[in-house]
Amino acid sequence: MKNSDPAASAASNPITEGVIWKQLLLFFFPILLGTFFQQLYNTADAMIVGQYVGKEALSAVGGTTGTLINLLVGFFVGLSSGATVIISQFYGGKHLDRLHTAVHTAIAFAIAGGAILMVTGILLSPWALRAMDTPEDIIDYALIYIRVYFIGMIPNLLYNMGAGILRAVGDSKRPLYYLIVSCLTNIVLDFVFVLGFQLGVLGVGLGTILSQLISSILVLLALIRTKDVYRLEPKKIWIVPRMLGRIVKIGFPAGLQSVMYSVSNIIVQVGVNRLGTDVVAAWTTYGKIDGLFWMMLGAMGIAATTFVGQNFGAGKIDRVHKGISTCMMQAAVMTILMSVILYFSGIYIFRLFTSDAAVLENGMKLLHFMVPAFILYIPIEILSGSLRGAGDCWVPMIITCVGVCVLRIIWIIFFAPFHAEIRWIAFCYPLTWLVTSLAFLIYYYRFSILKKQTFLKRKKH
Repeated sequence: MKNSDPAASAASNPITEGVIWKQLLLFFFPILLGTFFQQLYNTADAMIVGQYVGKEALSAVGGTTGTLINLLVGFFVGLSSGATVIISQFYGGKHLDRLHTAVHTAIAFAIAGGAILMVTGILLSPWALRAMDTPEDIIDYALIYIRVYFIGMIPNLLYNMGAGILRAVGDSKRPLYYLIVSCLTNIVLDFVFVLGFQLGVLGVGLGTILSQLISSILVLLALIRTKDVYRLEPKKIWIVPRMLGRIVKIGFPAGLQSVMYSVSNIIVQVGVNRLGTDVVAAWTTYGKIDGLFWMMLGAMGIAATTFVGQNFGAGKIDRVHKGISTCMMQAAVMTILMSVILYFSGIYIFRLFTSDAAVLENGMKLLHFMVPAFILYIPIEILSGSLRGAGDCWVPMIITCVGVCVLRIIWIIFFAPFHAEIRWIAFCYPLTWLVTSLAFLIYYYRFSILKKQTFLKRKKH
């Protein structure tokens, strides 16, 4: 049912009407900064334990635990992206009754999902850490951190869902403000718990979940207090099965894709774990550094999803294609600049985490090998985000799962064992990025829903 309020119908929406490159950047930069502060959560944890507790604690807070957390949390975040897509389409097309239902179903889904993930993570983490061949000098630290992290899963998912709702309607600033507050809180609590109370990895875990609680409260208050059409009414938080079905239909491919990514990364992590603590610490630290690239490109992917979702919902297909091309060009320029910076100044960033000579040597080998290949990943992130915004999820998921995940697993199982060297393991990343990017470009320009919509529009005219 479409909105019957003339004032709301006439309201100007800059995402569907403004200058494309400006709107993308205005939406992108708050997301980028927000992602930076989100990344700073774990980065601050890693830096503090790396400098004040030791490389074993550094390895535990980052590498193995991070991979397991991404496996479970990533699946839900992928599922919840279906809510973001639907809400952006409803908002762009002014379907206000459906928008209202979608918002309340999405929040209820976040609460239920958080409870399930909390129990699952706490119970299964000991088995999972041992199944990944986590070194014995790391496993006790890792178990403490990951269990504390999963205790805070409901606030974690509530923030992610609430921030996704705000971004779906074009508000990328308030999620940024809330992340800044919670991130600064996390850093202060890390120092208090680790240096003041000498709690080690338990301290950084407590700091993280308390900070996430703050961010979730702030985003929920924003949704409750808004006067806009996406206002959250606590008494109406309930799962409407039909709406949940629509959310899952769009979000499940993204969730499954995230799981496949995590499974392949777990297998890669097993290969890394077998090379010893020094290599695990180097891999963990490199993951914090290349996180700068992933947060930049991920922010552009989110911008593409919202831009495409709202314009697709408004029926502006030509504007959708122009937005995708603009996203690709902007991402390429940013990637080249960041690659140059990281290649030549990476050593200084590494030294923020550790002064161990062996860790630094392995880390710089990895950094110099991987950074030049970053540009290969751009079509995967931008096109998958854009197609998701149009509701085209299943084929992109299949392309990603086969091109990235399956191929990566094949490399680790059948080729990596011949060379016990970190770069040989890492080669699976640029290899799979190249193959999958080519597949995405072919699908987008020849077979996608957006291509078909363009053809039908031209045929009508």
